[in-house]
Amino acid sequence: MRLTSFLIFFGTALLIYFSFNFYIYSRGLQAFSITPGWKRAYFILFWVVVSCFVIGEILEHTRSSLISEWIYRVGAFWLAFMLYFALTLLVFDVIRLANHFFHFLPELTQLFRFRLGLGTVALVSCLVVAGHINALNTQIRKFSLSIPKKITGSHSMRIVMASDIHLGALIGENREAKLVRLINAQKPDLVLLCGDLVDGDIASVLRKNLGKHLQEIKSVMGVYAIPGNHEYIGGIQKTLPYLESINIKELRDKVLVLPNGVQVIGRDDRDNRQMGEENRRKTLKELMVGLDKTFPVIVMNHQPFNLEETVDEGVDLQFSGHTHHGQLWPLNYITKAVFELSWGYLKKGNTNFYVSSGFGSWGPPVRLGNTPEVVVFDLKFEGKSL
Repeated sequence: MRLTSFLIFFGTALLIYFSFNFYIYSRGLQAFSITPGWKRAYFILFWVVVSCFVIGEILEHTRSSLISEWIYRVGAFWLAFMLYFALTLLVFDVIRLANHFFHFLPELTQLFRFRLGLGTVALVSCLVVAGHINALNTQIRKFSLSIPKKITGSHSMRIVMASDIHLGALIGENREAKLVRLINAQKPDLVLLCGDLVDGDIASVLRKNLGKHLQEIKSVMGVYAIPGNHEYIGGIQKTLPYLESINIKELRDKVLVLPNGVQVIGRDDRDNRQMGEENRRKTLKELMVGLDKTFPVIVMNHQPFNLEETVDEGVDLQFSGHTHHGQLWPLNYITKAVFELSWGYLKKGNTNFYVSSGFGSWGPPVRLGNTPEVVVFDLKFEGKSL
């Protein structure tokens, strides 16, 4: 049954992917058929690049290597090109349709179409390059928050949170080292990594020995992580032992009580059953049994669904990620429609929520309409300290 579901999903995804690309190809053919040589070169180059993503994905899951990584890299960048070519061509087609009825454009020559095609390629290339530069420009976002609960010792606490790091074929050692530098510069009391630490299959992480720099994070109370949906995509039973080997403590439906009395709940990802995991994900109500709610309660939950549940259980602060805030404009409109909070801070009832746009990226290392981030929360506890 699971194999059948996977084949249906994979087949549907391929159909959609190649349908989009055929639309782009057929429209581009009108521009780049100025000579037989141009037409032939366009045909070969287009379908070679389009195939890179599918071939790279397969190779990265079966025989990860430097070659497969670069094939996947080309294919991943193509996803961004594909989106913006499709949007640009859609605008052109709307204009063509309007011209069909109102005849406001002159007859277009083949040379004009060729120049328009080159101009479109140049425009989309500029967008993707700008988006790639933006994806490397990590922002530090700082928030101050008061929580009316008691703790032991100091009245304050600094938490650094990062999500969606996506270590793998595209997010490698340099980005990992940068993340560690950014975190250590904040001098955190606690570091929370809220899911999708790895991009998927663990093979490229093992091949490049990624994660070793995460052991250099300096935090008074430690570094804790939760699984995201991508840990399940790659196989949680292969990923968890590796994370444990590099001293990443996973809170997978577990409760941690810190020395100052703050209680941290790490939730398993909601995709665990969809990815073939047998263990049932516990409800938040089950996880909070026995907790002392006079002390602060912080929840790590990768996918920010059902915020009302968190409010009802009296949680003080929840950290999430997953959405990337769409990553590529205008996909942020989709994430805004799907999630009550796609990105940023929200107070709902007495519960504070923060959904991060993430540190890394899935697919194309390109961001437009949002920026990668590491989040710093300076907490003040207004209850009576013990």
